[in-house]
Amino acid sequence: MMKPRPKRFIAKPCALRIGIEDSGPYQAQPNAILEKVFISITKYPDKKRLEGLSKQLDWNVRKIQCWFRHRRNQDKPPTLTKFCESMWRFTFYLCIFYYGIRFLWSSPWFWDIRQCWHNYPFQPLSSGLYYYYIMELAFYWSLMFSQFTDIKRKDFLIMFVHHLVTIGLISFSYINNMVRVGTLIMCLHDVSDFLLEAAKLANYAKYQRLCDTLFVIFSAVFMVTRLGIYPFWILNTTLFESWEIIGPYASWWLLNGLLLTLQVLHVIWSYLIARIALKALIRGKVSKDDRSDVESSSEEEDVTTCTKSPCDSSSRNGANRVNGHMGGSYWAEE
Repeated sequence: MMKPRPKRFIAKPCALRIGIEDSGPYQAQPNAILEKVFISITKYPDKKRLEGLSKQLDWNVRKIQCWFRHRRNQDKPPTLTKFCESMWRFTFYLCIFYYGIRFLWSSPWFWDIRQCWHNYPFQPLSSGLYYYYIMELAFYWSLMFSQFTDIKRKDFLIMFVHHLVTIGLISFSYINNMVRVGTLIMCLHDVSDFLLEAAKLANYAKYQRLCDTLFVIFSAVFMVTRLGIYPFWILNTTLFESWEIIGPYASWWLLNGLLLTLQVLHVIWSYLIARIALKALIRGKVSKDDRSDVESSSEEEDVTTCTKSPCDSSSRNGANRVNGHMGGSYWAEE
């Protein structure tokens, strides 16, 4: 969760400087009948209900649809809030990756992964390694709690499982002094996370070319690290090399069970990323993140049209575009 001071003195001024407005969503016109339907019955009225409301209010269907869009958006965070959230995560991921790669560069197990198991469990815990672990653990605990207050997305459950597994792995490896392989896993994940947040920042700022470029780089790095290096380097050493070097140990099943669960999440996210990439190739730009909930964002498919023209008008070419960009282009955290 974004802390008040960094948000006020760093993220928010940056957002305002690049043109992100400090304003909430468009407010729906007060209407007691529609409000009652929205609160008590449904936020997504079907065709039959829309026609009934149209006759009751003497409004056309298009205007009622527009009202419900605006009403749903009233409770959603504006772009400025999402920008600040992503900037906080981008800053952390970038800094922790730099710290991790600098620490691991001088560590022997970075160059020879079998060193993770030599002399185990009698391996010293340096201060640098300790701080690396504490910072990562504290951050993921903050994500675990802030997930309930931040922007809600379709992949809420998957992210909840991810945070649980991550916290479990970090805590378990620290307690069992498996910190060497733990540092490799953390650094491997951080390398793509800051790229995703950077792409989200570019998207919120409507720098579409930069957004697309960063997303392509993120996709490539994600696929290589999560579907290549992770299973063939990390899982290989935890499943086979550890057994070979130190023999069977009681926590082998739990450790590898958590790591394999993480790999399942990697496959799911890779599928979603591939879908976005395919849409980008077809449309010529990155489209909506399939992991994000459209109704969990402060903008929708034709909110721009509704705010700048009468509610009974149709959007141009059936698309929502703002200065040549997709107005409904949203991103979620990996």
